[in-house]
Amino acid sequence: MKLKNVLGSLNHLISILISLVMVVPLLLIVNNSLKESSQASSMGFDLPKSLHFENYSIVIEKGKLAHTFLNSVMYSGFSTIIGILLASMAAYVFARNKSKMNRMMYLFVIMGIAMPINYVTLTKVMQFTHLINSQAGIIILYAAFQIPFSVFLIYGFVEGVPKELDEAAVVDGCGPNRAFFQVVFPLLRPVAITAAILIFMNTWNEFVLPLYYLNDTSNWPMTLAIYNFFGQFSKNWNLVSADIVLTSLPVVIVYLFGQKYIVSGMVSGSVKG
Repeated sequence: MKLKNVLGSLNHLISILISLVMVVPLLLIVNNSLKESSQASSMGFDLPKSLHFENYSIVIEKGKLAHTFLNSVMYSGFSTIIGILLASMAAYVFARNKSKMNRMMYLFVIMGIAMPINYVTLTKVMQFTHLINSQAGIIILYAAFQIPFSVFLIYGFVEGVPKELDEAAVVDGCGPNRAFFQVVFPLLRPVAITAAILIFMNTWNEFVLPLYYLNDTSNWPMTLAIYNFFGQFSKNWNLVSADIVLTSLPVVIVYLFGQKYIVSGMVSGSVKG
């Protein structure tokens, strides 16, 4: 019993240390975002001599965060909806019709989790389809890059949904589409919410894709706004820190409210498949 208690205490200590590694950089940024420029130049842990909340208003005005915030919300929101719908339908088909062709297609899709991106080829495709430097194009890219992991996650959950429900829906006169959206899809809510949160967080934090495929600054998301803002105010670490805090805040809020769904969905959706 004593050994068990020691191991439990050790696990808690390790968890606290790992949490500190994750939290300390965020606290450092928040702390320096409230300092004046000269005090924040060292990016230290010393507390602000006086609180400068006006740093945030300066960042919002000069960094054009209001416009880029709306862009990020639109990109993340639409790509999440598209990604969840396509991934759910694909996972449902792969799980219910286990032919050799579907198995190969499933493996081909989830290969996207590990395969590197060929940006040269992708650029040619974007140019050919006239989607480069467009809001629709970046939404499609965001959704496409999140589908492989979402399919993998949802696939295992679908296998746990009894096939008898499908058969009962068919007996009641439902076609394939109606059976999926009215019977099966509502049952996928736990894993769908998990996938939606992960897609939203990943697309919100994405930097490389908009950097390569959005040349018009009016279409930039908040991640590129930080990049641009840092170039202009690289000596004002208090303003740069405030910019980072405002950009990270939506993701932190979404994670705090959705963490229970992430844990439960990851466990339920990854035990099979």
